[in-house]
Amino acid sequence: MVSTSEIRRAVVIEDDPDIRGLLVRVLQKQGFEVSQAAAGLPGVAEVRRVQPDLVTLDLNLPDLDGLEVCKLLREFSDAFIVMLTARADELDKLTGLDNGADEYISKPFSPRELQSRINALFRRRPSAAADSAARSELERATEVQQSLLPKEDIRVEGYDVAGVFRPSRSVGGDFYDWYQTADGLHLTFADAMGKGMGAALIAATVRAVMRSTGHRPDLDGAFASASKAIATDLDSSNSFVTLFHARLEAASGKVSYVDAGHGLALHVQPGGTAERLPSGGPPVGAWTGTDWPQSAFELAPGDSLVVVSDGVLDVFESVEDFTDAVRTATLGHGSAHAASSAIMALAPAETAEDDVTVVVVRRLPEKATA
Repeated sequence: MVSTSEIRRAVVIEDDPDIRGLLVRVLQKQGFEVSQAAAGLPGVAEVRRVQPDLVTLDLNLPDLDGLEVCKLLREFSDAFIVMLTARADELDKLTGLDNGADEYISKPFSPRELQSRINALFRRRPSAAADSAARSELERATEVQQSLLPKEDIRVEGYDVAGVFRPSRSVGGDFYDWYQTADGLHLTFADAMGKGMGAALIAATVRAVMRSTGHRPDLDGAFASASKAIATDLDSSNSFVTLFHARLEAASGKVSYVDAGHGLALHVQPGGTAERLPSGGPPVGAWTGTDWPQSAFELAPGDSLVVVSDGVLDVFESVEDFTDAVRTATLGHGSAHAASSAIMALAPAETAEDDVTVVVVRRLPEKATA
């Protein structure tokens, strides 16, 4: 049974009763609920009443010119308008006019041609049901993605930690996650390939798996175990994930990390230098049998670890420009939250085509912890 929201409606505005009857039958065969009018003004009234998805409109009507009817309809209706004319020279003229019609057909017409032209029009515009389903999936994907983010700010003595996230209109697979440990914190930053619900569900799997291996003291072993678990889902979905996972020892400032194809983590120092941490291998799921080496560096007092998504990188013409902009934004603000917001602002929402995610872990200067 077809639901009410899926019913397509059409109005036929045609003065010739034989042609009008043919149009009605053709459209009914295509599943339209059809009403009709034999002149322009009654046709406008019928379109206003029915609010159809499609209007067929004769050019030569007894009361109003078809072009005038078309202009009147465009004042309140976004229905597809198919204009019909009996003269080939008029057809040439019509196709050169910006009068609001979507398609033009000359009489006599083939019912099959009319069906094909109408089907082509509706392929350009999703049905209300399909559009509603797409919106519902997008909303669900957004909810999943938002649920992956930390619910509370993290408090590590001697450190200032903040993260910000802004989803794109299509929702991708970006997320960050952190949690406190006895000696510091664990941080995961990932981007699952793709958009919509598929990418959001992959991201949820990655978060759950990475958390499940957090108890293991050996970062190499934990990451290898996690990548194998994630690979099963990635193989079935023909996807991959860029992944940065770090562990901070708060007392020493040592940061141990594994970078699987992310490559957008920076060590920013107060003296003005910013070093991109090298990636240790391809994304998880890109190739089987991959091992990712563990690396480490030290966050000295005043230093920051900054991790960003490629939604920021995409704004810049070169990696060097990107690195310099992130360094300037990080050093130009006194708190991790302000720095995160400034970095996000490098990729304005009105132009960004991807999710934008930023995490800043700043070790406070010694004088601030005394």
